[in-house]
Amino acid sequence: MDFHWLYIILSFVLSLLSGFIITPHIVDFCLKRKLYDLPNERKVHHNAIPRLGGVAFLPCMFLAFLLSLYVFKYTTDNLPFGISLWTGAFLVSLFVIYLIGLIDDVIGLGAPIKFTAQIIAASILPICNLYINNLYGFMGIHEVPFIVGAPLTVFVIVFINNAINLIDGIDGLAGGLSLIALTGFLVCFGREGIWTYCVLIAGLMGVLTAYLYFNVWGSVEKKRKLFMGDCGSLTLGFILGFLMVKFSMSSITVKPFSSDSMLLAYTLLIVPCFDVVRVVLVRLRVGQPLFQADKRHIHHKLLRIGMNQRRALVTILGLQVAFILLNTLLNKVIDVTYIVGIDILVYMAFHFALDYKLRKIEAKQ
Repeated sequence: MDFHWLYIILSFVLSLLSGFIITPHIVDFCLKRKLYDLPNERKVHHNAIPRLGGVAFLPCMFLAFLLSLYVFKYTTDNLPFGISLWTGAFLVSLFVIYLIGLIDDVIGLGAPIKFTAQIIAASILPICNLYINNLYGFMGIHEVPFIVGAPLTVFVIVFINNAINLIDGIDGLAGGLSLIALTGFLVCFGREGIWTYCVLIAGLMGVLTAYLYFNVWGSVEKKRKLFMGDCGSLTLGFILGFLMVKFSMSSITVKPFSSDSMLLAYTLLIVPCFDVVRVVLVRLRVGQPLFQADKRHIHHKLLRIGMNQRRALVTILGLQVAFILLNTLLNKVIDVTYIVGIDILVYMAFHFALDYKLRKIEAKQ
Protein backbone atom coordinates (compact mmCIF):
# COMPACT_ATOMS: atom_id res chain seq x y z
CA MET A 1 0.00 0.00 0.00
CA ASP A 2 1.24 3.50 -0.90
CA PHE A 3 2.45 5.15 2.33
CA HIS A 4 0.32 8.22 1.52
CA TRP A 5 -2.79 6.18 2.35
CA LEU A 6 -1.50 5.76 5.92
CA TYR A 7 -1.79 9.51 6.45
CA ILE A 8 -5.20 9.49 4.84
CA ILE A 9 -6.36 6.77 7.24
CA LEU A 10 -4.80 8.72 10.12
CA SER A 11 -6.74 11.85 9.13
CA PHE A 12 -9.99 9.87 8.99
CA VAL A 13 -9.43 8.25 12.41
CA LEU A 14 -8.42 11.50 14.12
CA SER A 15 -11.47 13.28 12.73
CA LEU A 16 -13.76 10.37 13.61
CA LEU A 17 -12.56 10.37 17.23
CA SER A 18 -12.83 14.16 17.42
CA GLY A 19 -16.38 13.97 16.11
CA PHE A 20 -17.41 11.40 18.71
CA ILE A 21 -15.88 13.55 21.46
CA ILE A 22 -17.28 16.92 20.35
CA THR A 23 -20.78 16.01 19.15
CA PRO A 24 -22.28 15.13 22.58
CA HIS A 25 -21.11 18.53 23.85
CA ILE A 26 -22.84 20.21 20.90
CA VAL A 27 -26.06 18.38 21.76
CA ASP A 28 -25.81 19.51 25.38
CA PHE A 29 -25.15 23.11 24.27
CA CYS A 30 -28.20 23.07 21.99
CA LEU A 31 -30.41 21.65 24.74
CA LYS A 32 -29.22 24.30 27.17
CA ARG A 33 -29.69 27.17 24.68
CA LYS A 34 -32.87 25.68 23.18
CA LEU A 35 -31.45 25.64 19.65
CA TYR A 36 -33.85 23.19 18.05
CA ASP A 37 -35.12 22.23 14.62
CA LEU A 38 -38.84 22.37 15.34
CA PRO A 39 -41.34 20.06 13.57
CA ASN A 40 -43.90 21.49 11.15
CA GLU A 41 -46.22 20.28 8.39
CA ARG A 42 -43.36 20.01 5.87
CA LYS A 43 -40.82 18.18 8.05
CA VAL A 44 -40.94 14.48 8.83
CA HIS A 45 -39.68 14.54 12.43
CA HIS A 46 -42.09 14.97 15.34
CA ASN A 47 -39.78 16.17 18.12
CA ALA A 48 -37.66 19.26 18.69
CA ILE A 49 -34.15 18.15 17.66
CA PRO A 50 -30.84 20.00 18.29
CA ARG A 51 -29.64 21.44 14.98
CA LEU A 52 -25.96 22.40 15.25
CA GLY A 53 -24.34 19.07 14.32
CA GLY A 54 -22.58 20.66 11.34
CA VAL A 55 -20.63 23.03 13.60
CA ALA A 56 -18.15 20.22 14.25
CA PHE A 57 -17.39 19.58 10.56
CA LEU A 58 -14.75 22.23 9.89
CA PRO A 59 -12.92 22.14 13.26
CA CYS A 60 -12.59 18.36 13.22
CA MET A 61 -11.64 18.27 9.53
CA PHE A 62 -8.89 20.86 9.88
CA LEU A 63 -7.63 19.45 13.18
CA ALA A 64 -7.22 16.01 11.61
CA PHE A 65 -5.71 17.55 8.48
CA LEU A 66 -3.11 19.58 10.37
CA LEU A 67 -2.16 16.75 12.75
CA SER A 68 -1.78 14.35 9.81
CA LEU A 69 0.45 16.83 8.01
CA TYR A 70 2.50 17.27 11.19
CA VAL A 71 3.02 13.49 11.38
CA PHE A 72 3.89 13.48 7.67
CA LYS A 73 6.44 16.25 8.25
CA TYR A 74 7.86 14.46 11.31
CA THR A 75 8.24 11.09 9.59
CA THR A 76 9.43 12.28 6.16
CA ASP A 77 10.95 15.71 6.96
CA ASN A 78 8.87 17.07 4.10
CA LEU A 79 5.49 18.68 3.42
CA PRO A 80 3.41 17.58 0.43
CA PHE A 81 2.13 21.05 -0.47
CA GLY A 82 2.44 24.81 -0.19
CA ILE A 83 -0.37 27.30 0.36
CA SER A 84 -1.39 28.34 -3.16
CA LEU A 85 -3.71 31.14 -4.24
CA TRP A 86 -6.38 28.52 -4.99
CA THR A 87 -6.07 27.04 -1.50
CA GLY A 88 -6.32 30.46 0.09
CA ALA A 89 -9.40 31.33 -1.99
CA PHE A 90 -11.04 28.06 -1.02
CA LEU A 91 -10.41 28.62 2.70
CA VAL A 92 -11.78 32.17 2.63
CA SER A 93 -14.87 31.10 0.69
CA LEU A 94 -15.45 28.11 2.93
CA PHE A 95 -15.23 30.26 6.07
CA VAL A 96 -17.85 32.65 4.63
CA ILE A 97 -20.25 29.76 3.95
CA TYR A 98 -19.61 28.18 7.36
CA LEU A 99 -20.24 31.49 9.13
CA ILE A 100 -23.44 32.19 7.19
CA GLY A 101 -24.76 28.72 7.99
CA LEU A 102 -23.92 29.11 11.67
CA ILE A 103 -25.65 32.49 11.89
CA ASP A 104 -28.70 31.05 10.15
CA ASP A 105 -28.88 28.14 12.60
CA VAL A 106 -28.58 30.41 15.64
CA ILE A 107 -30.68 33.48 14.76
CA GLY A 108 -32.12 32.73 11.30
CA LEU A 109 -31.46 34.35 7.92
CA GLY A 110 -33.70 34.84 4.90
CA ALA A 111 -33.13 32.78 1.76
CA PRO A 112 -32.07 35.84 -0.34
CA ILE A 113 -29.32 36.70 2.17
CA LYS A 114 -27.96 33.14 2.16
CA PHE A 115 -28.19 32.96 -1.62
CA THR A 116 -26.26 36.22 -2.03
CA ALA A 117 -23.57 35.03 0.40
CA GLN A 118 -23.20 31.81 -1.58
CA ILE A 119 -22.72 33.73 -4.82
CA ILE A 120 -20.09 35.98 -3.23
CA ALA A 121 -18.22 33.02 -1.74
CA ALA A 122 -18.33 31.04 -5.00
CA SER A 123 -17.17 34.08 -7.01
CA ILE A 124 -13.90 34.22 -5.09
CA LEU A 125 -12.73 31.03 -6.81
CA PRO A 126 -12.87 32.12 -10.48
CA ILE A 127 -11.46 35.52 -9.43
CA CYS A 128 -8.41 33.49 -8.36
CA ASN A 129 -8.46 31.66 -11.71
CA LEU A 130 -10.03 28.43 -10.43
CA TYR A 131 -12.91 27.68 -12.81
CA ILE A 132 -14.42 25.05 -15.12
CA ASN A 133 -12.31 25.37 -18.26
CA ASN A 134 -13.15 22.14 -20.10
CA LEU A 135 -16.33 20.10 -20.65
CA TYR A 136 -14.39 17.14 -22.10
CA GLY A 137 -16.63 16.73 -25.15
CA PHE A 138 -20.05 17.11 -23.49
CA MET A 139 -22.39 18.41 -26.24
CA GLY A 140 -19.29 18.66 -28.42
CA ILE A 141 -17.69 21.28 -26.14
CA HIS A 142 -14.10 20.98 -24.97
CA GLU A 143 -12.13 24.06 -23.88
CA VAL A 144 -14.20 26.77 -22.17
CA PRO A 145 -13.05 30.43 -22.08
CA PHE A 146 -12.89 32.28 -18.78
CA ILE A 147 -15.80 34.56 -19.68
CA VAL A 148 -18.04 31.46 -19.86
CA GLY A 149 -16.28 29.25 -17.32
CA ALA A 150 -16.31 31.81 -14.50
CA PRO A 151 -20.10 32.30 -14.27
CA LEU A 152 -20.59 28.58 -14.97
CA THR A 153 -18.36 27.80 -11.98
CA VAL A 154 -20.31 30.14 -9.69
CA PHE A 155 -23.58 28.59 -10.87
CA VAL A 156 -22.36 25.02 -10.35
CA ILE A 157 -21.03 25.66 -6.85
CA VAL A 158 -24.14 27.54 -5.71
CA PHE A 159 -26.33 24.87 -7.29
CA ILE A 160 -24.55 21.99 -5.54
CA ASN A 161 -24.53 23.96 -2.29
CA ASN A 162 -28.30 24.28 -2.37
CA ALA A 163 -28.80 20.73 -3.62
CA ILE A 164 -27.20 19.28 -0.48
CA ASN A 165 -29.06 21.78 1.70
CA LEU A 166 -32.46 21.01 0.17
CA ILE A 167 -32.15 17.23 0.22
CA ASP A 168 -31.40 17.25 3.96
CA GLY A 169 -34.92 16.06 4.78
CA ILE A 170 -34.61 12.70 6.54
CA ASP A 171 -32.08 11.18 8.91
CA GLY A 172 -28.79 10.36 7.23
CA LEU A 173 -29.72 11.48 3.72
CA ALA A 174 -27.59 14.58 3.11
CA GLY A 175 -24.78 13.09 5.18
CA GLY A 176 -24.99 9.70 3.47
CA LEU A 177 -25.01 11.15 -0.05
CA SER A 178 -22.12 13.44 0.89
CA LEU A 179 -20.15 10.52 2.32
CA ILE A 180 -20.60 8.57 -0.92
CA ALA A 181 -19.49 11.59 -2.96
CA LEU A 182 -16.50 12.25 -0.70
CA THR A 183 -15.44 8.61 -1.00
CA GLY A 184 -15.58 8.96 -4.77
CA PHE A 185 -13.56 12.17 -4.73
CA LEU A 186 -11.03 10.53 -2.41
CA VAL A 187 -10.53 7.78 -4.98
CA CYS A 188 -10.41 10.30 -7.84
CA PHE A 189 -7.82 12.57 -6.25
CA GLY A 190 -5.86 9.54 -5.05
CA ARG A 191 -5.81 8.23 -8.61
CA GLU A 192 -4.15 11.46 -9.70
CA GLY A 193 -1.74 11.49 -6.74
CA ILE A 194 -3.13 14.74 -5.29
CA TRP A 195 -2.56 13.59 -1.71
CA THR A 196 -3.17 16.88 0.10
CA TYR A 197 -6.81 16.90 -0.95
CA CYS A 198 -7.11 13.21 -0.07
CA VAL A 199 -6.02 13.94 3.51
CA LEU A 200 -8.46 16.86 3.71
CA ILE A 201 -11.34 14.78 2.31
CA ALA A 202 -10.58 11.93 4.73
CA GLY A 203 -10.73 14.43 7.60
CA LEU A 204 -14.23 15.50 6.55
CA MET A 205 -15.32 11.88 6.07
CA GLY A 206 -14.29 11.02 9.62
CA VAL A 207 -16.37 13.68 11.40
CA LEU A 208 -19.25 13.09 8.98
CA THR A 209 -19.26 9.40 9.92
CA ALA A 210 -19.41 10.35 13.61
CA TYR A 211 -22.26 12.77 12.89
CA LEU A 212 -24.21 10.08 11.01
CA TYR A 213 -23.97 7.79 14.02
CA PHE A 214 -25.71 10.37 16.22
CA ASN A 215 -28.11 11.51 13.50
CA VAL A 216 -29.31 8.07 12.40
CA TRP A 217 -28.94 5.99 15.56
CA GLY A 218 -28.97 8.68 18.25
CA SER A 219 -31.84 8.60 20.69
CA VAL A 220 -34.10 11.58 21.37
CA GLU A 221 -34.89 10.14 24.81
CA LYS A 222 -31.20 9.84 25.69
CA LYS A 223 -30.58 13.36 24.31
CA ARG A 224 -27.98 12.21 21.80
CA LYS A 225 -29.76 12.85 18.49
CA LEU A 226 -29.10 15.95 16.37
CA PHE A 227 -29.35 17.42 12.88
CA MET A 228 -26.50 19.05 10.95
CA GLY A 229 -28.41 22.30 10.34
CA ASP A 230 -27.65 24.76 7.56
CA CYS A 231 -24.12 25.19 8.88
CA GLY A 232 -23.44 21.54 8.11
CA SER A 233 -25.37 21.16 4.85
CA LEU A 234 -24.05 24.41 3.35
CA THR A 235 -20.50 23.52 4.38
CA LEU A 236 -20.78 20.05 2.83
CA GLY A 237 -22.38 21.44 -0.32
CA PHE A 238 -19.71 24.08 -0.81
CA ILE A 239 -16.86 21.62 -0.28
CA LEU A 240 -18.41 19.14 -2.72
CA GLY A 241 -18.95 21.93 -5.27
CA PHE A 242 -15.35 23.03 -4.88
CA LEU A 243 -14.06 19.45 -5.26
CA MET A 244 -16.11 19.00 -8.42
CA VAL A 245 -14.67 22.17 -9.96
CA LYS A 246 -11.16 21.38 -8.75
CA PHE A 247 -11.18 17.85 -10.16
CA SER A 248 -12.90 18.90 -13.39
CA MET A 249 -10.49 21.74 -14.15
CA SER A 250 -7.97 20.87 -16.84
CA SER A 251 -4.54 21.98 -15.60
CA ILE A 252 -1.33 20.20 -16.48
CA THR A 253 0.37 21.85 -13.48
CA VAL A 254 -2.01 20.01 -11.12
CA LYS A 255 -2.76 16.67 -12.79
CA PRO A 256 -2.47 14.97 -16.19
CA PHE A 257 -5.35 15.49 -18.61
CA SER A 258 -8.05 12.87 -18.10
CA SER A 259 -11.04 12.72 -20.44
CA ASP A 260 -13.36 11.35 -17.75
CA SER A 261 -12.69 14.04 -15.11
CA MET A 262 -15.97 15.92 -15.59
CA LEU A 263 -18.02 12.72 -15.88
CA LEU A 264 -16.61 11.27 -12.65
CA ALA A 265 -17.17 14.50 -10.70
CA TYR A 266 -20.72 14.93 -12.04
CA THR A 267 -21.65 11.30 -11.40
CA LEU A 268 -20.87 11.53 -7.68
CA LEU A 269 -23.58 14.18 -7.22
CA ILE A 270 -26.34 13.00 -9.56
CA VAL A 271 -29.12 12.27 -7.07
CA PRO A 272 -29.10 15.54 -5.06
CA CYS A 273 -28.59 17.63 -8.21
CA PHE A 274 -31.24 15.88 -10.30
CA ASP A 275 -33.65 16.14 -7.37
CA VAL A 276 -33.26 19.92 -7.22
CA VAL A 277 -33.73 20.27 -10.98
CA ARG A 278 -36.93 18.23 -10.86
CA VAL A 279 -38.34 20.16 -7.88
CA VAL A 280 -37.50 23.54 -9.43
CA LEU A 281 -39.16 22.57 -12.72
CA VAL A 282 -42.30 21.48 -10.86
CA ARG A 283 -42.37 24.73 -8.89
CA LEU A 284 -42.06 26.74 -12.09
CA ARG A 285 -44.82 24.70 -13.72
CA VAL A 286 -47.29 25.29 -10.88
CA GLY A 287 -46.25 28.91 -10.33
CA GLN A 288 -44.78 28.36 -6.88
CA PRO A 289 -41.95 30.65 -5.63
CA LEU A 290 -38.58 28.92 -6.04
CA PHE A 291 -37.49 29.60 -2.45
CA GLN A 292 -40.75 28.31 -0.94
CA ALA A 293 -40.20 24.94 0.73
CA ASP A 294 -42.49 22.04 -0.12
CA LYS A 295 -42.77 18.25 0.08
CA ARG A 296 -41.88 17.34 -3.50
CA HIS A 297 -38.38 15.96 -2.92
CA ILE A 298 -37.49 12.36 -3.64
CA HIS A 299 -37.57 11.32 0.03
CA HIS A 300 -41.07 12.78 0.43
CA LYS A 301 -42.30 10.61 -2.45
CA LEU A 302 -40.78 7.47 -0.96
CA LEU A 303 -42.38 8.21 2.40
CA ARG A 304 -45.77 8.73 0.74
CA ILE A 305 -45.68 5.29 -0.88
CA GLY A 306 -45.33 3.76 2.57
CA MET A 307 -41.59 3.50 3.21
CA ASN A 308 -40.20 4.43 6.61
CA GLN A 309 -37.20 6.76 6.87
CA ARG A 310 -34.63 3.95 6.97
CA ARG A 311 -35.95 2.24 3.83
CA ALA A 312 -36.21 5.56 2.01
CA LEU A 313 -32.63 6.37 3.01
CA VAL A 314 -31.30 3.02 1.79
CA THR A 315 -33.26 3.34 -1.47
CA ILE A 316 -31.88 6.79 -2.29
CA LEU A 317 -28.31 5.89 -1.33
CA GLY A 318 -28.66 2.73 -3.43
CA LEU A 319 -29.87 4.83 -6.37
CA GLN A 320 -26.79 7.04 -6.11
CA VAL A 321 -24.46 4.01 -6.01
CA ALA A 322 -26.32 2.53 -9.00
CA PHE A 323 -25.66 5.70 -11.03
CA ILE A 324 -21.97 5.52 -10.16
CA LEU A 325 -21.74 1.90 -11.29
CA LEU A 326 -23.80 2.60 -14.43
CA ASN A 327 -21.72 5.58 -15.55
CA THR A 328 -18.45 3.79 -14.79
CA LEU A 329 -19.50 1.00 -17.15
CA LEU A 330 -20.96 3.30 -19.82
CA ASN A 331 -17.84 5.46 -19.84
CA LYS A 332 -15.96 2.57 -21.43
CA VAL A 333 -18.24 2.37 -24.46
CA ILE A 334 -20.13 5.61 -25.24
CA ASP A 335 -19.72 9.38 -25.30
CA VAL A 336 -20.31 11.50 -22.19
CA THR A 337 -23.26 13.32 -23.82
CA TYR A 338 -25.15 10.08 -24.28
CA ILE A 339 -24.30 8.99 -20.75
CA VAL A 340 -25.89 12.15 -19.31
CA GLY A 341 -28.94 11.55 -21.49
CA ILE A 342 -29.24 7.97 -20.21
CA ASP A 343 -28.91 9.21 -16.63
CA ILE A 344 -31.79 11.62 -17.16
CA LEU A 345 -33.98 8.89 -18.66
CA VAL A 346 -33.19 6.50 -15.79
CA TYR A 347 -34.00 9.16 -13.20
CA MET A 348 -37.24 10.05 -14.97
CA ALA A 349 -38.21 6.38 -15.16
CA PHE A 350 -37.58 6.03 -11.43
CA HIS A 351 -39.95 8.91 -10.68
CA PHE A 352 -42.56 7.71 -13.18
CA ALA A 353 -42.56 4.40 -11.29
CA LEU A 354 -43.00 6.25 -8.00
CA ASP A 355 -45.82 8.36 -9.43
CA TYR A 356 -47.55 5.26 -10.77
CA LYS A 357 -47.40 3.63 -7.35
CA LEU A 358 -48.66 6.81 -5.69
CA ARG A 359 -51.65 6.94 -8.04
CA LYS A 360 -52.50 3.32 -7.23
CA ILE A 361 -52.33 4.06 -3.50
CA GLU A 362 -54.48 7.17 -3.86
CA ALA A 363 -57.04 5.28 -5.97
CA LYS A 364 -57.52 2.75 -3.13
CA GLN A 365 -58.11 5.45 -0.52
